[in-house]
Amino acid sequence: MSLLNIALNRLIRHGVLNVIEADGSQHSHGTPTPGYPEVTLRLTDGRVGRDIVRHPQLGLSEAYIEGRIIVEKGDVWDLVMLAKQNSAWEDKGPKRKGPIKATAKAITRRFNHMNYRAQAKKNVAHHYDLGDRLYDLFLDRDRQYSCAYFTDPANDIEQAQSDKKAHIAAKLHLKPGQHVLDIGCGWGGMALYLNERCGVRVTGITLSEDQFRIARERAAAAGVSESVKFELIDYRDVGPKLGAPFDRIVSVGMFEHVGAPFYGEFFRTCRELLTRDGVMLLHTIGRIGGPHPTDAFTRKYSFPGAYVPALSEITTASEGARLLTSDIETLRLHYALTLRRWYDRAVEAKAQIEALYDANFYRMWTLYLAGAAAGFEYGGTVNYQIQYVRDRRALPITRDYMFEEERRLRG
Repeated sequence: MSLLNIALNRLIRHGVLNVIEADGSQHSHGTPTPGYPEVTLRLTDGRVGRDIVRHPQLGLSEAYIEGRIIVEKGDVWDLVMLAKQNSAWEDKGPKRKGPIKATAKAITRRFNHMNYRAQAKKNVAHHYDLGDRLYDLFLDRDRQYSCAYFTDPANDIEQAQSDKKAHIAAKLHLKPGQHVLDIGCGWGGMALYLNERCGVRVTGITLSEDQFRIARERAAAAGVSESVKFELIDYRDVGPKLGAPFDRIVSVGMFEHVGAPFYGEFFRTCRELLTRDGVMLLHTIGRIGGPHPTDAFTRKYSFPGAYVPALSEITTASEGARLLTSDIETLRLHYALTLRRWYDRAVEAKAQIEALYDANFYRMWTLYLAGAAAGFEYGGTVNYQIQYVRDRRALPITRDYMFEEERRLRG
């Protein structure tokens, strides 16, 4: 029995994975189980199995991207879900990690995520400066490229992203005329929403040249360029010239790119940029199983320089900056629902994506979406929304204001 067969027998216990080798031989793994898919793979050359055994994190991914693995039954979504279902986070026992292993992992995390200024801009460009058309093919009309908020799991992506903006705005406890800093503003959708629905001024910052250009164009088209401004600048360089200090700070889907070695600097900067009675809302992907290095596929293909933090890492850094954690919400399944809709739309747009890039890019992109979804569905990733204040008296003493404002905004 080959090493690949032995590994698959250990991994796939529920559901079925059929493998057709390049020489025509076949083997199956697992047993039919309700709720688990059946997937059939064809390996087109004899090196695939060795590559997978030799480099488990990248071997299968790269063979699939290169077309050396063909999914003949099911699709790549079914494949990654089958693998992740068989190793679900909830099914694993308590961690047992000695001090030497813990120290080694901490060092690895630190050196893999040294996101200095020049490197941070290159990393952002790798993913976000891929051209306008790609994101139009699978995102909502407002180009919200972060976890949506599903008040009903049956909602479409347009409704869920609109509800996400309302959910975040309500936590900011905004008052007309206030000045908001949007760190990592994307294509400007959140800033434009806050200005239109809450009557605030917004300054959005990004390191993506494509996002910066489009956000400015959108503000000009809406006739709000004086009250919604966008700058191509690092968060560490924001100062009085851009209006600091700010009444509110919002950051959605940007913290994953900060890098663990810079968490302290990020929160110290945010504290300095907030007024004494200011409020900050941080929306980020997070880990529920403690700190862990970023996987090889993410580092190489989708988000170089990115790191998904554990809640303990976030709170430790923010406490050091003397920011008071006033509210924490864990969105457990919302990103899985978001990614399912993005994946379906990308599959529908297969011909357009391959025309923009090539078949390898399409396979890489759908694998990235499916793999991310599996992490939220069965793995150790969730979304955190963390609210901060500098002064404990900055907000009402109950959370009722959030619910009332969210109802108003959604209505």
